[in-house]
Amino acid sequence: MAISNAYPATRVILAFCWIYIRKFQSRQESEVISTITAICALAIALITSALLPVDIFLVSFMKYPNGTYKVSISSANTSRQIEDTVLYGYYTLYSIILFCVFLWIPFVYFYYEERDDDNMNKCSVRIKNLMLFTLYTLNDCFDDFRAFVPLEPPPAQNSTQWEKVQYLFEELGSSHGLPALSFSISSLTLIGMLAVITYTAYGMSVLPLNLIKGTRSVAYERLENTEDIDDVEHQIENLKSKCKDGRPLSSRDRNNLQELEGKLQVLRRRGRHLEIAERNCCTKVGSALRPLKILMGIFFVMVALLFIVALFISNLDKALHSAGISSGFIIFGTNLTNPLNELLLALQPVFPLDYILITVITMYFVLTSMAGIRNMGIWFFWIRLYKIRPKRTRPQALLFLCMILLLIVLHTSYMIYSLAPQYVMYGSQKYLMAPAGPTSGNTTFGTTRICDADAPEDQCTVTRSYLFLHKFWFFSTIYYFGNWAFIGAFLIGLVVSCCRGKKSVIEGEVEADDSDISDDEYMH
Repeated sequence: MAISNAYPATRVILAFCWIYIRKFQSRQESEVISTITAICALAIALITSALLPVDIFLVSFMKYPNGTYKVSISSANTSRQIEDTVLYGYYTLYSIILFCVFLWIPFVYFYYEERDDDNMNKCSVRIKNLMLFTLYTLNDCFDDFRAFVPLEPPPAQNSTQWEKVQYLFEELGSSHGLPALSFSISSLTLIGMLAVITYTAYGMSVLPLNLIKGTRSVAYERLENTEDIDDVEHQIENLKSKCKDGRPLSSRDRNNLQELEGKLQVLRRRGRHLEIAERNCCTKVGSALRPLKILMGIFFVMVALLFIVALFISNLDKALHSAGISSGFIIFGTNLTNPLNELLLALQPVFPLDYILITVITMYFVLTSMAGIRNMGIWFFWIRLYKIRPKRTRPQALLFLCMILLLIVLHTSYMIYSLAPQYVMYGSQKYLMAPAGPTSGNTTFGTTRICDADAPEDQCTVTRSYLFLHKFWFFSTIYYFGNWAFIGAFLIGLVVSCCRGKKSVIEGEVEADDSDISDDEYMH
Protein backbone atom coordinates (compact mmCIF):
# COMPACT_ATOMS: atom_id res chain seq x y z
CA MET A 1 0.00 0.00 0.00
CA ALA A 2 2.75 2.46 0.98
CA ILE A 3 4.80 1.59 -2.11
CA SER A 4 1.84 1.98 -4.45
CA ASN A 5 1.04 5.38 -2.90
CA ALA A 6 4.67 6.46 -3.30
CA TYR A 7 4.57 6.43 -7.10
CA PRO A 8 2.03 9.29 -7.48
CA ALA A 9 3.95 11.32 -4.89
CA THR A 10 7.19 10.70 -6.78
CA ARG A 11 5.60 11.86 -10.03
CA VAL A 12 4.34 15.02 -8.33
CA ILE A 13 7.82 15.72 -6.94
CA LEU A 14 9.47 15.20 -10.35
CA ALA A 15 6.89 17.46 -12.01
CA PHE A 16 7.52 20.19 -9.41
CA CYS A 17 11.30 19.89 -9.85
CA TRP A 18 10.99 20.07 -13.65
CA ILE A 19 8.80 23.20 -13.47
CA TYR A 20 11.07 24.84 -10.88
CA ILE A 21 14.30 24.22 -12.82
CA ARG A 22 12.77 25.24 -16.14
CA LYS A 23 11.42 28.44 -14.55
CA PHE A 24 14.86 29.65 -13.51
CA GLN A 25 16.98 28.01 -16.22
CA SER A 26 18.66 30.17 -18.83
CA ARG A 27 17.30 29.25 -22.24
CA GLN A 28 20.50 30.27 -24.01
CA GLU A 29 23.04 28.46 -21.81
CA SER A 30 21.02 25.36 -20.94
CA GLU A 31 22.50 21.90 -21.43
CA VAL A 32 20.68 18.59 -21.25
CA ILE A 33 22.99 16.82 -18.81
CA SER A 34 23.08 19.74 -16.36
CA THR A 35 19.28 20.13 -16.55
CA ILE A 36 18.65 16.44 -15.84
CA THR A 37 21.19 16.49 -13.01
CA ALA A 38 19.58 19.54 -11.40
CA ILE A 39 16.08 18.05 -11.63
CA CYS A 40 17.18 14.69 -10.19
CA ALA A 41 19.21 16.29 -7.38
CA LEU A 42 16.30 18.53 -6.39
CA ALA A 43 13.96 15.53 -6.44
CA ILE A 44 16.35 13.56 -4.23
CA ALA A 45 16.43 16.45 -1.75
CA LEU A 46 12.62 16.55 -1.55
CA ILE A 47 12.27 12.76 -1.28
CA THR A 48 14.91 12.59 1.45
CA SER A 49 13.18 15.34 3.41
CA ALA A 50 10.02 13.21 3.44
CA LEU A 51 11.82 10.27 5.09
CA LEU A 52 11.57 11.65 8.63
CA PRO A 53 7.73 11.72 8.66
CA VAL A 54 7.75 8.15 7.29
CA ASP A 55 10.14 7.09 10.07
CA ILE A 56 7.89 8.61 12.73
CA PHE A 57 4.80 7.04 11.17
CA LEU A 58 6.29 3.54 11.08
CA VAL A 59 7.39 3.47 14.73
CA SER A 60 3.98 4.85 15.72
CA PHE A 61 2.18 2.29 13.54
CA MET A 62 3.64 -0.56 15.61
CA LYS A 63 1.30 0.12 18.55
CA TYR A 64 -2.38 0.69 19.21
CA PRO A 65 -3.56 3.92 20.90
CA ASN A 66 -4.03 1.92 24.12
CA GLY A 67 -0.28 1.22 24.30
CA THR A 68 -0.28 -2.45 23.21
CA TYR A 69 1.64 -3.82 20.25
CA LYS A 70 -0.29 -4.89 17.19
CA VAL A 71 -0.55 -8.65 16.76
CA SER A 72 0.96 -8.63 13.28
CA ILE A 73 4.18 -6.99 14.46
CA SER A 74 4.33 -8.12 18.05
CA SER A 75 7.29 -10.39 17.42
CA ALA A 76 10.79 -9.01 17.87
CA ASN A 77 11.84 -10.11 14.38
CA THR A 78 9.02 -8.21 12.67
CA SER A 79 9.73 -5.09 14.68
CA ARG A 80 13.41 -5.38 13.91
CA GLN A 81 12.69 -5.75 10.18
CA ILE A 82 10.69 -2.53 10.16
CA GLU A 83 13.43 -0.68 11.99
CA ASP A 84 16.11 -2.04 9.66
CA THR A 85 14.06 -1.10 6.61
CA VAL A 86 13.88 2.52 7.76
CA LEU A 87 17.59 2.53 8.61
CA TYR A 88 18.48 1.13 5.19
CA GLY A 89 16.26 3.79 3.64
CA TYR A 90 18.30 6.47 5.41
CA TYR A 91 21.59 4.91 4.34
CA THR A 92 20.41 4.53 0.75
CA LEU A 93 19.16 8.09 0.30
CA TYR A 94 22.09 9.57 2.21
CA SER A 95 24.50 7.53 0.10
CA ILE A 96 22.85 8.93 -3.02
CA ILE A 97 23.34 12.43 -1.59
CA LEU A 98 27.02 11.65 -0.97
CA PHE A 99 27.33 10.39 -4.54
CA CYS A 100 25.70 13.55 -5.92
CA VAL A 101 27.68 16.00 -3.76
CA PHE A 102 31.10 14.37 -4.12
CA LEU A 103 30.93 12.88 -7.61
CA TRP A 104 28.02 13.48 -9.95
CA ILE A 105 27.34 17.20 -9.50
CA PRO A 106 31.08 18.16 -9.55
CA PHE A 107 31.51 15.94 -12.62
CA VAL A 108 28.67 17.67 -14.48
CA TYR A 109 29.83 21.10 -13.28
CA PHE A 110 33.38 20.72 -14.57
CA TYR A 111 32.15 18.97 -17.71
CA TYR A 112 30.11 22.06 -18.52
CA GLU A 113 32.96 24.41 -17.56
CA GLU A 114 35.43 22.63 -19.85
CA ARG A 115 33.19 22.37 -22.88
CA ASP A 116 34.76 23.40 -26.18
CA ASP A 117 32.23 24.32 -28.83
CA ASP A 118 34.91 24.76 -31.47
CA ASN A 119 36.21 21.21 -31.16
CA MET A 120 33.61 18.65 -30.21
CA ASN A 121 36.14 15.85 -30.66
CA LYS A 122 37.61 16.85 -27.32
CA CYS A 123 34.54 15.47 -25.54
CA SER A 124 36.21 12.13 -24.89
CA VAL A 125 39.30 13.88 -23.57
CA ARG A 126 37.17 15.94 -21.19
CA ILE A 127 35.41 12.83 -19.89
CA LYS A 128 38.74 11.07 -19.37
CA ASN A 129 40.17 14.00 -17.41
CA LEU A 130 37.04 14.29 -15.31
CA MET A 131 37.10 10.56 -14.55
CA LEU A 132 40.66 10.93 -13.29
CA PHE A 133 39.54 13.85 -11.15
CA THR A 134 36.72 11.67 -9.79
CA LEU A 135 39.15 8.87 -8.89
CA TYR A 136 41.39 11.30 -7.03
CA THR A 137 38.35 12.68 -5.20
CA LEU A 138 37.36 9.17 -4.11
CA ASN A 139 40.90 8.58 -2.91
CA ASP A 140 40.75 11.76 -0.80
CA CYS A 141 37.43 10.57 0.67
CA PHE A 142 39.08 7.26 1.49
CA ASP A 143 41.89 9.03 3.33
CA ASP A 144 39.33 11.07 5.30
CA PHE A 145 37.47 7.89 6.27
CA ARG A 146 40.63 6.21 7.47
CA ALA A 147 41.51 9.21 9.64
CA PHE A 148 38.47 8.56 11.85
CA VAL A 149 37.16 5.06 11.14
CA PRO A 150 39.21 1.88 11.71
CA LEU A 151 39.21 0.01 8.41
CA GLU A 152 41.28 -2.92 7.23
CA PRO A 153 44.88 -2.22 6.14
CA PRO A 154 44.89 -0.38 2.81
CA PRO A 155 46.54 -1.63 -0.37
CA ALA A 156 50.21 -1.08 -0.96
CA GLN A 157 51.43 2.43 -1.59
CA ASN A 158 52.39 1.55 -5.18
CA SER A 159 48.83 0.45 -6.05
CA THR A 160 46.90 2.34 -8.69
CA GLN A 161 44.15 4.85 -8.01
CA TRP A 162 41.54 2.43 -9.32
CA GLU A 163 42.73 -0.31 -6.93
CA LYS A 164 42.38 2.09 -4.00
CA VAL A 165 38.89 3.09 -5.10
CA GLN A 166 37.92 -0.57 -5.54
CA TYR A 167 39.18 -1.29 -2.04
CA LEU A 168 37.15 1.66 -0.71
CA PHE A 169 33.93 0.24 -2.18
CA GLU A 170 34.71 -3.20 -0.74
CA GLU A 171 35.16 -1.67 2.71
CA LEU A 172 31.95 0.32 2.38
CA GLY A 173 30.13 -2.88 1.51
CA SER A 174 31.38 -4.61 4.65
CA SER A 175 30.42 -3.92 8.25
CA HIS A 176 33.25 -1.41 8.48
CA GLY A 177 31.54 0.77 5.90
CA LEU A 178 28.61 1.80 8.09
CA PRO A 179 30.68 3.84 10.59
CA ALA A 180 32.55 5.42 7.67
CA LEU A 181 29.30 6.24 5.91
CA SER A 182 27.78 7.63 9.12
CA PHE A 183 30.83 9.78 9.77
CA SER A 184 30.92 11.13 6.22
CA ILE A 185 27.21 11.96 6.34
CA SER A 186 27.64 13.68 9.70
CA SER A 187 30.55 15.67 8.29
CA LEU A 188 28.44 16.82 5.36
CA THR A 189 25.68 17.66 7.83
CA LEU A 190 28.03 20.23 9.38
CA ILE A 191 28.30 21.94 5.99
CA GLY A 192 24.52 21.68 5.74
CA MET A 193 24.29 23.38 9.12
CA LEU A 194 26.25 26.36 7.75
CA ALA A 195 23.89 26.49 4.75
CA VAL A 196 20.88 26.36 7.08
CA ILE A 197 22.25 29.22 9.17
CA THR A 198 22.96 31.26 6.04
CA TYR A 199 20.05 30.55 3.72
CA THR A 200 17.20 28.95 5.70
CA ALA A 201 17.33 31.48 8.53
CA TYR A 202 17.22 34.33 6.02
CA GLY A 203 14.51 32.64 3.95
CA MET A 204 12.29 32.24 7.04
CA SER A 205 12.39 36.01 7.54
CA VAL A 206 12.40 37.35 3.97
CA LEU A 207 9.67 35.09 2.54
CA PRO A 208 6.80 36.18 4.83
CA LEU A 209 7.82 39.84 4.96
CA ASN A 210 7.96 40.05 1.16
CA LEU A 211 4.43 38.65 1.06
CA ILE A 212 3.24 41.22 3.60
CA LYS A 213 4.97 44.26 2.11
CA GLY A 214 4.28 43.33 -1.50
CA THR A 215 5.90 45.10 -4.45
CA ARG A 216 6.00 48.69 -5.58
CA SER A 217 3.46 50.13 -7.99
CA VAL A 218 4.41 49.55 -11.63
CA ALA A 219 3.05 52.92 -12.73
CA TYR A 220 5.02 54.75 -10.04
CA GLU A 221 8.20 52.85 -10.93
CA ARG A 222 7.82 53.74 -14.61
CA LEU A 223 7.35 57.40 -13.73
CA GLU A 224 10.37 57.35 -11.43
CA ASN A 225 12.45 55.53 -14.07
CA THR A 226 11.48 58.10 -16.73
CA GLU A 227 12.58 60.95 -14.46
CA ASP A 228 15.91 59.19 -13.85
CA ILE A 229 16.41 58.77 -17.60
CA ASP A 230 15.78 62.49 -18.18
CA ASP A 231 18.18 63.40 -15.39
CA VAL A 232 20.97 61.16 -16.73
CA GLU A 233 20.47 62.40 -20.30
CA HIS A 234 20.74 65.98 -19.04
CA GLN A 235 24.04 65.17 -17.26
CA ILE A 236 25.39 63.53 -20.42
CA GLU A 237 24.49 66.59 -22.50
CA ASN A 238 26.26 68.86 -20.01
CA LEU A 239 29.43 66.77 -20.23
CA LYS A 240 29.37 66.63 -24.01
CA SER A 241 28.85 70.39 -24.20
CA LYS A 242 32.33 70.86 -22.73
CA CYS A 243 33.96 69.55 -25.90
CA LYS A 244 31.85 71.37 -28.49
CA ASP A 245 34.64 73.83 -29.15
CA GLY A 246 37.02 70.97 -29.99
CA ARG A 247 38.70 70.68 -26.62
CA PRO A 248 39.09 67.08 -25.40
CA LEU A 249 37.43 65.99 -22.18
CA SER A 250 39.56 65.36 -19.15
CA SER A 251 40.09 61.79 -17.99
CA ARG A 252 37.74 62.39 -15.09
CA ASP A 253 34.97 63.66 -17.38
CA ARG A 254 35.51 60.75 -19.77
CA ASN A 255 35.09 58.29 -16.90
CA ASN A 256 31.98 60.07 -15.69
CA LEU A 257 30.57 60.06 -19.23
CA GLN A 258 31.20 56.34 -19.58
CA GLU A 259 29.50 55.62 -16.26
CA LEU A 260 26.51 57.79 -17.16
CA GLU A 261 26.10 56.07 -20.53
CA GLY A 262 26.16 52.66 -18.84
CA LYS A 263 23.63 53.87 -16.28
CA LEU A 264 21.40 55.22 -19.06
CA GLN A 265 21.50 51.87 -20.83
CA VAL A 266 20.41 50.07 -17.66
CA LEU A 267 17.59 52.60 -17.05
CA ARG A 268 16.28 52.12 -20.59
CA ARG A 269 16.30 48.37 -20.15
CA ARG A 270 14.42 48.81 -16.88
CA GLY A 271 11.86 50.89 -18.73
CA ARG A 272 11.30 48.12 -21.27
CA HIS A 273 10.88 45.52 -18.50
CA LEU A 274 8.50 47.76 -16.56
CA GLU A 275 6.43 48.31 -19.68
CA ILE A 276 6.09 44.55 -20.16
CA ALA A 277 5.30 44.05 -16.46
CA GLU A 278 2.53 46.63 -16.63
CA ARG A 279 0.88 44.74 -19.50
CA ASN A 280 1.48 41.33 -17.94
CA CYS A 281 -1.66 39.63 -16.66
CA CYS A 282 0.28 37.99 -13.82
CA THR A 283 0.96 41.44 -12.33
CA LYS A 284 -2.76 42.22 -12.37
CA VAL A 285 -3.64 38.86 -10.83
CA GLY A 286 -0.99 39.43 -8.13
CA SER A 287 -2.58 42.78 -7.27
CA ALA A 288 -5.99 41.12 -6.98
CA LEU A 289 -4.59 38.46 -4.64
CA ARG A 290 -2.92 41.03 -2.41
CA PRO A 291 -5.14 40.34 0.67
CA LEU A 292 -4.45 36.62 0.41
CA LYS A 293 -0.70 37.26 0.24
CA ILE A 294 -0.88 39.40 3.38
CA LEU A 295 -2.70 36.63 5.26
CA MET A 296 -0.15 34.06 4.07
CA GLY A 297 2.70 36.35 5.13
CA ILE A 298 1.23 36.81 8.61
CA PHE A 299 0.76 33.05 8.91
CA PHE A 300 4.36 32.37 7.84
CA VAL A 301 5.65 34.95 10.34
CA MET A 302 3.74 33.23 13.13
CA VAL A 303 5.09 29.84 12.06
CA ALA A 304 8.65 31.17 11.96
CA LEU A 305 8.32 32.73 15.42
CA LEU A 306 6.85 29.45 16.74
CA PHE A 307 9.87 27.60 15.39
CA ILE A 308 12.31 30.05 16.92
CA VAL A 309 10.59 29.89 20.34
CA ALA A 310 10.54 26.08 20.23
CA LEU A 311 14.20 25.97 19.19
CA PHE A 312 15.17 28.41 21.97
CA ILE A 313 13.32 26.38 24.62
CA SER A 314 14.88 23.14 23.34
CA ASN A 315 18.39 24.59 23.49
CA LEU A 316 17.71 26.08 26.91
CA ASP A 317 16.49 22.69 28.09
CA LYS A 318 19.72 21.08 26.88
CA ALA A 319 21.81 23.77 28.55
CA LEU A 320 20.05 23.28 31.91
CA HIS A 321 19.45 19.53 32.05
CA SER A 322 22.14 17.83 29.93
CA ALA A 323 25.58 16.67 31.01
CA GLY A 324 27.22 19.38 28.92
CA ILE A 325 29.70 19.39 26.07
CA SER A 326 31.19 16.00 26.87
CA SER A 327 27.82 14.32 26.24
CA GLY A 328 26.91 16.33 23.16
CA PHE A 329 24.17 18.15 25.15
CA ILE A 330 22.00 15.06 24.71
CA ILE A 331 18.89 14.75 26.87
CA PHE A 332 16.14 12.15 26.84
CA GLY A 333 12.69 13.65 26.52
CA THR A 334 11.78 17.21 27.48
CA ASN A 335 11.99 19.01 30.82
CA LEU A 336 10.62 22.38 29.70
CA THR A 337 7.30 22.94 27.96
CA ASN A 338 7.97 23.07 24.23
CA PRO A 339 4.99 24.56 22.33
CA LEU A 340 5.58 22.74 19.05
CA ASN A 341 6.24 19.42 20.77
CA GLU A 342 3.04 19.83 22.82
CA LEU A 343 1.06 20.72 19.69
CA LEU A 344 2.20 17.56 17.91
CA LEU A 345 1.36 15.43 20.94
CA ALA A 346 -2.06 17.09 21.23
CA LEU A 347 -2.85 16.27 17.58
CA GLN A 348 -2.04 12.57 18.01
CA PRO A 349 -5.61 11.45 18.85
CA VAL A 350 -6.91 12.88 15.54
CA PHE A 351 -5.26 10.76 12.84
CA PRO A 352 -3.40 11.90 10.72
CA LEU A 353 -3.12 15.54 11.81
CA ASP A 354 0.23 15.09 13.58
CA TYR A 355 1.78 13.41 10.51
CA ILE A 356 0.42 16.14 8.26
CA LEU A 357 1.92 18.80 10.54
CA ILE A 358 5.37 17.16 10.72
CA THR A 359 5.35 16.82 6.91
CA VAL A 360 4.39 20.49 6.54
CA ILE A 361 7.21 21.47 8.93
CA THR A 362 9.71 19.47 6.89
CA MET A 363 8.60 20.96 3.58
CA TYR A 364 8.53 24.43 5.17
CA PHE A 365 12.25 24.18 5.90
CA VAL A 366 12.97 23.12 2.32
CA LEU A 367 10.82 25.85 0.74
CA THR A 368 12.22 28.61 2.96
CA SER A 369 15.72 27.39 2.10
CA MET A 370 14.89 27.67 -1.60
CA ALA A 371 13.54 31.18 -0.97
CA GLY A 372 16.70 32.16 0.90
CA ILE A 373 18.98 30.90 -1.87
CA ARG A 374 16.83 32.60 -4.51
CA ASN A 375 16.98 35.99 -2.74
CA MET A 376 20.65 35.86 -1.73
CA GLY A 377 22.20 34.03 -4.65
CA ILE A 378 25.25 31.75 -4.42
CA TRP A 379 28.01 33.28 -2.29
CA PHE A 380 31.53 32.25 -1.35
CA PHE A 381 32.24 34.30 1.77
CA TRP A 382 31.85 37.93 0.56
CA ILE A 383 32.01 37.11 -3.17
CA ARG A 384 28.76 36.46 -5.01
CA LEU A 385 29.34 33.70 -7.54
CA TYR A 386 25.93 33.33 -9.18
CA LYS A 387 22.47 34.88 -9.19
CA ILE A 388 19.22 32.93 -9.16
CA ARG A 389 16.81 34.69 -11.53
CA PRO A 390 13.84 33.50 -13.59
CA LYS A 391 14.80 32.36 -17.12
CA ARG A 392 18.40 33.59 -16.75
CA THR A 393 20.07 31.33 -14.19
CA ARG A 394 23.21 29.65 -15.47
CA PRO A 395 23.52 25.85 -15.29
CA GLN A 396 26.38 26.12 -12.80
CA ALA A 397 24.17 28.16 -10.47
CA LEU A 398 21.38 25.58 -10.64
CA LEU A 399 23.85 22.82 -9.83
CA PHE A 400 25.12 24.81 -6.83
CA LEU A 401 21.54 25.47 -5.73
CA CYS A 402 20.70 21.76 -5.78
CA MET A 403 23.93 20.86 -3.98
CA ILE A 404 23.17 23.36 -1.22
CA LEU A 405 19.64 21.98 -0.87
CA LEU A 406 21.02 18.44 -0.56
CA LEU A 407 23.29 19.60 2.25
CA ILE A 408 20.44 21.48 3.93
CA VAL A 409 18.23 18.37 3.85
CA LEU A 410 20.90 16.46 5.77
CA HIS A 411 20.64 18.96 8.62
CA THR A 412 16.86 19.32 8.50
CA SER A 413 16.30 16.16 10.54
CA TYR A 414 18.33 17.52 13.45
CA MET A 415 16.56 20.89 13.23
CA ILE A 416 13.14 19.21 13.47
CA TYR A 417 14.38 17.04 16.33
CA SER A 418 15.42 20.22 18.15
CA LEU A 419 11.96 21.69 17.56
CA ALA A 420 10.04 18.66 18.89
CA PRO A 421 12.44 16.25 20.66
CA GLN A 422 9.96 13.91 22.29
CA TYR A 423 7.75 13.53 19.21
CA VAL A 424 10.69 12.92 16.87
CA MET A 425 12.04 10.27 19.25
CA TYR A 426 8.86 8.26 19.75
CA GLY A 427 6.15 9.62 17.45
CA SER A 428 2.65 8.92 18.75
CA GLN A 429 3.62 5.76 20.65
CA LYS A 430 2.05 5.04 24.03
CA TYR A 431 2.76 2.38 26.59
CA LEU A 432 0.78 0.70 29.33
CA MET A 433 2.16 1.47 32.78
CA ALA A 434 1.55 -1.36 35.25
CA PRO A 435 -0.38 -0.49 38.42
CA ALA A 436 1.56 0.16 41.59
CA GLY A 437 -0.79 -1.83 43.86
CA PRO A 438 -2.10 -5.41 43.71
CA THR A 439 -4.48 -6.44 40.91
CA SER A 440 -7.95 -7.92 41.37
CA GLY A 441 -8.30 -11.50 40.06
CA ASN A 442 -7.18 -11.96 36.45
CA THR A 443 -7.84 -8.31 35.52
CA THR A 444 -4.83 -6.10 34.96
CA PHE A 445 -5.29 -2.38 35.41
CA GLY A 446 -2.86 0.14 34.03
CA THR A 447 -2.50 3.70 32.83
CA THR A 448 -1.78 4.59 29.22
CA ARG A 449 1.02 7.13 28.91
CA ILE A 450 2.81 8.82 26.03
CA CYS A 451 6.26 7.35 25.42
CA ASP A 452 9.06 9.36 26.98
CA ALA A 453 12.47 8.82 28.52
CA ASP A 454 10.95 7.11 31.58
CA ALA A 455 9.24 4.39 29.52
CA PRO A 456 10.60 0.80 29.60
CA GLU A 457 12.94 0.01 26.73
CA ASP A 458 10.80 -2.88 25.46
CA GLN A 459 7.65 -0.74 25.37
CA CYS A 460 8.77 2.15 23.14
CA THR A 461 10.76 2.09 19.91
CA VAL A 462 13.06 5.02 19.18
CA THR A 463 13.05 6.34 15.63
CA ARG A 464 16.03 5.50 13.45
CA SER A 465 16.50 9.20 12.79
CA TYR A 466 17.22 9.89 16.47
CA LEU A 467 19.79 7.08 16.68
CA PHE A 468 21.41 8.26 13.47
CA LEU A 469 21.67 11.86 14.65
CA HIS A 470 23.38 10.95 17.93
CA LYS A 471 25.87 8.40 16.64
CA PHE A 472 28.81 10.77 17.32
CA TRP A 473 28.54 13.00 20.41
CA PHE A 474 30.92 15.69 19.14
CA PHE A 475 28.70 16.35 16.13
CA SER A 476 25.74 16.83 18.49
CA THR A 477 27.78 19.44 20.37
CA ILE A 478 28.45 21.39 17.19
CA TYR A 479 24.78 21.11 16.18
CA TYR A 480 23.79 22.54 19.57
CA PHE A 481 25.87 25.69 19.08
CA GLY A 482 24.67 25.81 15.46
CA ASN A 483 21.09 26.14 16.72
CA TRP A 484 22.06 29.26 18.68
CA ALA A 485 23.71 30.66 15.56
CA PHE A 486 20.54 29.89 13.59
CA ILE A 487 18.42 31.85 16.07
CA GLY A 488 20.80 34.81 15.85
CA ALA A 489 20.88 34.69 12.03
CA PHE A 490 17.07 34.63 11.89
CA LEU A 491 16.75 37.67 14.16
CA ILE A 492 19.33 39.59 12.12
CA GLY A 493 17.57 38.63 8.89
CA LEU A 494 14.23 39.68 10.36
CA VAL A 495 15.57 43.13 11.27
CA VAL A 496 17.18 43.56 7.84
CA SER A 497 14.00 42.46 6.05
CA CYS A 498 11.89 44.86 8.12
CA CYS A 499 14.19 47.80 7.37
CA ARG A 500 14.24 47.16 3.62
CA GLY A 501 11.59 48.82 1.51
CA LYS A 502 9.20 47.18 -0.93
CA LYS A 503 10.71 45.11 -3.71
CA SER A 504 10.56 46.26 -7.28
CA VAL A 505 8.08 44.42 -9.47
CA ILE A 506 11.04 43.50 -11.70
CA GLU A 507 13.40 42.69 -8.80
CA GLY A 508 16.58 41.02 -10.11
CA GLU A 509 15.58 41.19 -13.79
CA VAL A 510 17.82 44.11 -14.74
CA GLU A 511 21.31 44.68 -13.35
CA ALA A 512 24.35 46.53 -14.58
CA ASP A 513 26.44 43.43 -15.25
CA ASP A 514 23.78 41.79 -17.47
CA SER A 515 24.50 41.48 -21.14
CA ASP A 516 22.18 42.66 -23.88
CA ILE A 517 21.95 39.07 -25.14
CA SER A 518 20.57 37.82 -21.84
CA ASP A 519 18.17 40.75 -21.78
CA ASP A 520 16.87 39.96 -25.24
CA GLU A 521 16.53 36.31 -24.22
CA TYR A 522 14.33 37.27 -21.28
CA MET A 523 12.21 39.67 -23.33
CA HIS A 524 11.33 36.89 -25.75
